[in-house]
Amino acid sequence: MFKPAEGPIRLPPGQRFLGLDLGTKTIGLALSDTGHRIASPYQTLTRRKFSADAAELQRIVAKETVAALVLGLPINMDGTEGPRCQATRAFARNMSQLMPLPIALWDERMSTMAVQRMMTDEADLSRARRAELVDKLAASYILQSYLDWVGGQ
Repeated sequence: MFKPAEGPIRLPPGQRFLGLDLGTKTIGLALSDTGHRIASPYQTLTRRKFSADAAELQRIVAKETVAALVLGLPINMDGTEGPRCQATRAFARNMSQLMPLPIALWDERMSTMAVQRMMTDEADLSRARRAELVDKLAASYILQSYLDWVGGQ
């Protein structure tokens, strides 16, 4: 049975974390550096069937020396978990059966909003460009907050 990592996941230098922002239509991906300090946007996958999504993630994990996953958990603002949290937990459970990697579920409240605000207020990006970037930037925001937490432990 799948059990998410309860404490900080520690990886040896040279391995990476892969952050995921799971949406209904896309999966935003971010990759840590090998020193586990910096998260960078990686790419956005268009969601298909779980098996196709999982196969693409397995390819990326192998290619990029990924040793742990960090999934954004879309907890409601009042702290409750709704259907999107259940879907994220199911995704994590299914991935854990295919890849023996530790998986952390990280509270992603406000990540997309923070990224969208940055893209409009600070970067002044067009609506089309924001739509293209938001998922992988949200994944990077989620992963960076996780790395900051792990580094402070």
